[in-house]
Amino acid sequence: MSEQAAKDLGRTVFADRFDLAERYADLLAGEGTTRGLIGPRETERLWSRHLMNSAGLESAIAEGSTVVDVGSGAGLPGLPLALARPDLEITLVEPLLRRTTFLEEVVEELELGDRVRVVRGRAEDVAGEDFRFDVVTSRAVAALDRLVRWCAPLMGPRGQILAVKGSSAQEEIDRHRKVLERVGLSAAVLHLGGRGEVAPTIAVRLRPTL
Repeated sequence: MSEQAAKDLGRTVFADRFDLAERYADLLAGEGTTRGLIGPRETERLWSRHLMNSAGLESAIAEGSTVVDVGSGAGLPGLPLALARPDLEITLVEPLLRRTTFLEEVVEELELGDRVRVVRGRAEDVAGEDFRFDVVTSRAVAALDRLVRWCAPLMGPRGQILAVKGSSAQEEIDRHRKVLERVGLSAAVLHLGGRGEVAPTIAVRLRPTL
């Protein structure tokens, strides 16, 4: 996959916030690497593997949605979503202090504080009646059986979970189908975004069974 092609697509997706996306990429390559949030080898594929892979989720999210990003780590996919979609209100949930410190610094640097907040904690600890969202996102957090246990309590009544996965997404759904049925969730594999040399984002969407 071409890194330049991914960055070119980013100009379209991030539009007038592209300069902020570039700044975020610089922060990931700099402080993100120094603090161990991003591996040094990832700096050569930040746009193709991380920013655009994360931003691809935006086409599956309704306008004005509230979003919680579970296990946000370095802010993926939450921060690229915030840059691609200024209509979204996003909460980044992350248990590790060194990561939440980085996230808070990035939110301040990119001036996103009016609609992005950082919460330190585990998903299962912060869930509650006053902490529910239209969309729950995750990326490289856990297998679906554990992810559902952590994320389902964060969903609003008509909410959805969007879990970024890879080419084996359908196999993972099949492997955990009984668990999904037991908690009343239906699953589908989505191929989102992408263009030309830029591969689409593969995500599993989980919704309450009708």
